[in-house]
Order: sequence, then structure tokens, then C-alpha cells
Amino acid sequence: MVGAHQMLGDMAPGFSQLIGSLDGRGRGPLYQKLQQAIREAIQNRVLSPDEALPPERDLAEEFKVSRITIRKALDGLVSEGLLTRRQGAGTFVAARVEKSFSKLSSFTEDMISRGRTPRSEWLKKAEGAVTPEESMVLGSSPGTPVYRFHRIRYADDLPMALEYSTVPAFSLPSVEAVGASLYEALAAAGHRPARALQRLRAVLFTAEQAELLGVKPGDPGLLIERRGFLKDGRAVEFTQSYYRGDAYDFVAELNTLAS
Repeated sequence: MVGAHQMLGDMAPGFSQLIGSLDGRGRGPLYQKLQQAIREAIQNRVLSPDEALPPERDLAEEFKVSRITIRKALDGLVSEGLLTRRQGAGTFVAARVEKSFSKLSSFTEDMISRGRTPRSEWLKKAEGAVTPEESMVLGSSPGTPVYRFHRIRYADDLPMALEYSTVPAFSLPSVEAVGASLYEALAAAGHRPARALQRLRAVLFTAEQAELLGVKPGDPGLLIERRGFLKDGRAVEFTQSYYRGDAYDFVAELNTLAS
């Protein structure tokens, strides 16, 4: 039996057999018909997460359409988060990320452990005085200096989350100490959180958030609010992360303790 992965690695006719013909899909532009066929194949697990699509040239020859039509179809599916492009490697079916809700780990650590390539686009690095909300969450006195880190988090060039972190200034040598990972910087300074409290709730993305994440305004997302604590009980992190609802699954292991 030939698996999907092997067939995807063959020439484009194998891909055509996987997703079916574009004929009989009603009216509309060809790129929309191709999008519908690929979308259904992904939803029905005919195409598996992380599977590679054939090159655009091969797809154009197989479906007898222009490469512009193929590119337009794939661009739309990338915007939807169903496909992802990896520089120098091609186009792949996007894999949903499972984030353990019971493990205290950073975004960078999560992505690397799943074979994804993480990166960040900085929106803001700043030093300031604690706000009333931050003061309450961090247990800090009014006027306490803090560092704020706002960024877009990517996995394989797909925007996955917006992250807004505030840490007390004592926890880092400077605002520039944070590079790829906040937790790496905190660990290097001897202030990585030992435990955390997290709260999860559903949200709808605002127009500004949607533009940053490449989704539509009003699309569903997940907001995680996390407070990280040192072993001595001091709060060392307050992070609000807005995750794409189409790219993340949050899981937690639950146990029944014997009485």
C-alpha cells in the first residue's frame, strides 16, 4: 500500500489522485476550486500535517493551469494557516501545535521540541514604571521599574501568537538581555520561573491583532495569561499570549489520585 507521504513525493499526477479532479466543483475561478480541493483533503486527513506539496511547476502542469493560478491558490491557504512555506524547502501542510498546559516551557522550547523553527518579530522592547494592573499581578510597589517585551511569535515563518510580557527589572541585567527566548535570558540571570499560574480563555481577534497574525478580524483565538514565580514566591513574569485558534491545541494530563 502506497502511503500519502510517498505519493506526495512522486510527480504531480499522484497529487491529483489524492485530492481529486477540479471538474464538477461548481462555478468560480480555478484557484478557488483548487483551494477547496486541498482544504477538503487536509480536513479529511488525506493530506497529513507536515506533508510536502509538489512544486508549483508540477502542479501547474498536472492541473493544466498557470503557475500564477497555483500561487494564488496556495497563498490563500497559507493565509488561512492550512499551509506553510519553508524557505528553500517548499510548501507543507501546516501542523497544529499541541501545547501542554501542565508544563512550564517557553514558546521557543515548544517549537524546537516539535521540529519547528521558531523566531520572533519585535514590536516593542521598553523599560518603564509598573502600571496599576501590573503592580497588582506582580505584587510590586507603585513606581517599580519593569521591562516590557512585545512580539509576534513565528513557527516555520507562520505567525502563531502575539506575546506581551512584563518582568520586574531586577530579574534581568538590561532590557536588551532578551534575544530569542525570554526564559533563556531569565535562566541566565538566575531568575527563571519555577512555577506558574495560567488562565485560558477564548477571544476574538481585533482588527490590529488580526493584521499582525495574518487572520481575519473576529477570528477566534486563545488568550493565555501566565504569572511566573521564583522558588521564593516572588512574581517574576506576567505574560499575555494571544494564540491563533486554527493552529494550537492545548492539552493537559489529568490524574485521579488514590485516596
